[in-house]
Amino acid sequence: MNQPAHASGSVAQVAASLSEASKLYGTFAALRKVSVEFAVGSSTMILGDNGAGKSTLLRLLAGLIAPSRGTVLTFSAEPRKQRHRIAYMSHEAMLYDELSALENLRYFAALQRDGRIACSCTGSPEMALRAVGLDPALTRPVGQYSQGMRQRASLARVLQTDPELLLLDEPFSNLDVESAHHMVELLQGFRTWPVNKQQDPPCDPSETPAPPADALARGRTIILTTHQAHLAEPLVETTLIMRAGTIVSRTGATAAASGSADPQVSA
Repeated sequence: MNQPAHASGSVAQVAASLSEASKLYGTFAALRKVSVEFAVGSSTMILGDNGAGKSTLLRLLAGLIAPSRGTVLTFSAEPRKQRHRIAYMSHEAMLYDELSALENLRYFAALQRDGRIACSCTGSPEMALRAVGLDPALTRPVGQYSQGMRQRASLARVLQTDPELLLLDEPFSNLDVESAHHMVELLQGFRTWPVNKQQDPPCDPSETPAPPADALARGRTIILTTHQAHLAEPLVETTLIMRAGTIVSRTGATAAASGSADPQVSA
């Protein structure tokens, strides 16, 4: 696979890649010999019918499952060795129903606080909740939340880990249009947070500073799946379409125009 290059002619760093990767469950192939690279700082949307392999691809990149064949790397290593740089948001909220949103975030922040996380959200889960439009003072258990509120709390949970690679599986599920637009704006701001553990990036997109000159070389990378492509369009640069466990097409006109690198695909 050829490494993508930015418009300036420099070679883009690769945040994640699959090389001839397959995932088999018995005789069923959820993913079939997929090869693709995602450049650091890129934003990619994956489309496809149920069963196309979208979630399987994300779970491989997150290190939650291993490929049956082929190679999967994130930041040039096995995903399980880079989990401190990756956040995965499932279409399931993955929250403790008996706890409030703030209690959930404080618990997960305590698990993540290992000296490598610099985002102010980790030190202040309250800020993470406000960033996604939730009131941290709300003491109601998450089990009593609407589906949309649960989705926003789940996003706060993953953003507070300060990930360099953010994997989102159906992030707009159960959100109304206004809430989905707010999430897209937040993720657009998240992409400009500097990847520098000595700095403290803001958790409010309205406070996001201008990206540094080398942002493309060390920016945040987003890969998401959705059945609501129109909601994600302002955020994504490149779209991959999957069918029956393979990538069948790629479009990246927006990415090319912006000077960001497209994923390189061979499926």
